[in-house]
Amino acid sequence: MMMNVMRAIAALPEERVLLHNISWATYERLLEERTDAPGTRFFYDEGELEIMVVYIGHERPNRTLAALAEITALETGRDFSRAGGTTFKREDLAKGFEPDSSFYFRHASIVRDKDEIDLTVDPPPELVIEVDITRSSLNRFPIFAAIGVAEIWRYDGERVHFHSLEEKAYRPIEESLVLPPMTAAQATIFVERVRQETAANWDRAVREWIRSRA
Repeated sequence: MMMNVMRAIAALPEERVLLHNISWATYERLLEERTDAPGTRFFYDEGELEIMVVYIGHERPNRTLAALAEITALETGRDFSRAGGTTFKREDLAKGFEPDSSFYFRHASIVRDKDEIDLTVDPPPELVIEVDITRSSLNRFPIFAAIGVAEIWRYDGERVHFHSLEEKAYRPIEESLVLPPMTAAQATIFVERVRQETAANWDRAVREWIRSRA
């Protein structure tokens, strides 16, 4: 039955579904069985399970923001480790998520050679990128906060918003604390410009902007 639900979702690439009263065992089984439903993201919070399928209108801003994060790190001399859409989960918290993109910076050297992240012993990612154009049915911020993600870059289809974890809740910020000098306003501009410029010109513009603020 659960696999039939996943196949139905996969046929509707812009759809999300929220399932209730899902056990942790069922959540883990779905993670293992989704080989015939590529492109899915799972978000779990104490029995609530949201399943989402990404599409190009979702993936383009995700890849753009990930590139912004990498270029900012490189131009400012920060080490980083890509964690992509890794499944992050904590059974003891009954929470799990799969970000659009994620990064380690301060803890890059700790996770660089790991093939699997165990959040009971490994640190959480320091930056999560979330694209939420069609509006999630599940509030993901409590999941990120419980696991300890330091910063979220969120794109809502119109602009980019930065949020920083402070006292177990997120507050909006304009300039990234993890990756200064990047700002939410400038990230929004670069997300829009990627549609209009060649890849080389866009990359050059990003680097020049960062260098001008170094």
